[in-house]
Amino acid sequence: MKIAVIGAGAAGLAALRHCVSGAYDDQVVCYEKTDQIGGTWVYREETGSDRYGLQIHTSMYKSLRTNLPKEVMGYPDYPIPQRPESYLSRTEILDFLNAYCDHFALRSHIRLLHHVELVEPPAGDRKWRVKVKDLQRDATVVESFDAVMVCNGHYFEPRTPKVSGQDIFAGEQLHSHDYRVPEVFNGKTVVVLGAGPSGMDLALEISGNANRVILSHHLTETIHTVFPENVVQKSDVVGLTEHEAIFADDSREQVDVVFYCTGYKYSFPFLAESCGVQVDSNMVTPLWKHLVSIENPTLALVGLPFYVCAFSMFDLQVRFVLRHWHGERRFPARADMLRSEAEEAAKRAERGLQKRHFHMMGPEQGDYYDDLANIAGITPLLPVLTKLHNESSMRFLDDLVHYRQDRYKILDDYNFVQL
Repeated sequence: MKIAVIGAGAAGLAALRHCVSGAYDDQVVCYEKTDQIGGTWVYREETGSDRYGLQIHTSMYKSLRTNLPKEVMGYPDYPIPQRPESYLSRTEILDFLNAYCDHFALRSHIRLLHHVELVEPPAGDRKWRVKVKDLQRDATVVESFDAVMVCNGHYFEPRTPKVSGQDIFAGEQLHSHDYRVPEVFNGKTVVVLGAGPSGMDLALEISGNANRVILSHHLTETIHTVFPENVVQKSDVVGLTEHEAIFADDSREQVDVVFYCTGYKYSFPFLAESCGVQVDSNMVTPLWKHLVSIENPTLALVGLPFYVCAFSMFDLQVRFVLRHWHGERRFPARADMLRSEAEEAAKRAERGLQKRHFHMMGPEQGDYYDDLANIAGITPLLPVLTKLHNESSMRFLDDLVHYRQDRYKILDDYNFVQL
């Protein structure tokens, strides 16, 4: 097969690694619109647009450290090398991805500074048409493929909630996608919207520079973290005036900056409508197993589930897809795939989850991994990964200030210890 991979981040590299493994006689081309591999792990000081007029992809800020231990962050056949600490810096993860890329000799298959503009599904010639712009040469070509793996990530298109008064607020409004360093908040009063991992981390980080930080959220879980004295927690922001934030409890605060740590939207601007994939309230649909386009099964969207052991999951998803594309497993009938998606959506709704949480795994991630492995007859992910992920991922609520000092060791396929 001739396969196109879109994006050379952690998912795209996993796709490449298995396409060129020798298990199948595949030709593969990976298109990466930036000048280096690593996707969201590449730090760039600039925000907004790059020199080619494209939106800056990365949301990486300068001081970022992982919020998961390295023990659950490697690939199944290429773990992160041993070192004392479990929580690594962004540069250590980027170095790891470069080492993975070199270990499996993937660079020759990657075309840097190639921006995919349009992907169209097979027509008469039964080939995918991929329109790509070579940014350096300012030349556009259309290439044909038997299958396409979309690996463009989902931390680049900011999700900014609508708040009444946004248009009249006189201060600054910033999404975490465009945050790099805390000095921009020197001496200011900042309201941080959202208490997910990034909202919590950034409220703490900017508290050393800001005069006052108001962490606004509707978390039902108790946050046990003891924040610095200049950080207070309040209910949701329900409106803005010229100089104030209005909260759900009807209180008001004078603020200089509204800082949206409100997450991201799935976005595939290059997929033609005829591909048959849409994003509905942040649910990517219709897909079989959060992965395969039901309308065009030779299109796979790798890496959509979140609160997962990401790099290992990418690897598993790619192996699952290749088994089906090469006929070692057959795709179910279209009606059965649609029914499977609808049943999962109904189960999630019964648990009180909104449509935008459709791809959220968390405690359920192990079931998802086992399902993929069983259907495709491939090596499953180790149960210890899910165990350690689920335990460590709640620690930021308990002790945001210190949890990255935790150290873990995996003992065997099922057990780990905290050192």
